[in-house]
Amino acid sequence: MKKFIAIAGNIGVGKSSLVKLLCEQMDWSPVYEPVNENPYLADFYKNMEKWGFHSQIFFLSHRILIHKEIMSHSNSVIQDRSIYEDAEIFARNLYHQGFISDRDFKTYYDLYQSVSTFLLPPDLLIYLKASESTLQKRIQLRNRSYEKTIPSEYLLQLNTLYEQWIEGFSLCPVLTIQADDLDYVADESHLGLIKTKVQEKLTGKDQIVFPRRSPQEE
Repeated sequence: MKKFIAIAGNIGVGKSSLVKLLCEQMDWSPVYEPVNENPYLADFYKNMEKWGFHSQIFFLSHRILIHKEIMSHSNSVIQDRSIYEDAEIFARNLYHQGFISDRDFKTYYDLYQSVSTFLLPPDLLIYLKASESTLQKRIQLRNRSYEKTIPSEYLLQLNTLYEQWIEGFSLCPVLTIQADDLDYVADESHLGLIKTKVQEKLTGKDQIVFPRRSPQEE
């Protein structure tokens, strides 16, 4: 039976790498975020107030199409970032900062809610979390020119919203992974540990409670 996993997390946390490696290990199909296709992204990082709404509408429309393709895919799939993060994290953060107006955010969020009710949720959400300093280091290492000017305050605000969102997320099981001290790209044991946890979550083995033995049995 095919499965659908979404990997969530802040910019630079390592979602794409984990998607690639887990798919190779499990013989699943990867679905990556359409970062390079977004014609507004470079302008957005230079002027968030002017291009924030445009960029979020692009991501939302593409994420809807991707989500529909995943539902009809013949193989199990791991997705790099979910449709829920577009609205609950990135668009909401821009709105809180005043980069998206009340009117535009309402239009955007109404569209998101209308569409998301028709989409099947993932079987598992993997939440990768890391400190702002770790995120900045990894952003610099991957050397995308349009990301070099991302302020630390922006990453911190996203981290806060991620924590709030995950706390109330109930559409599917969540596997939270602290990524600061993990190097699943270079260390196969780290990747193996994540794979085991994923399989336990998907099969429900992580929820098994073994009966406590009586003192007479010990």
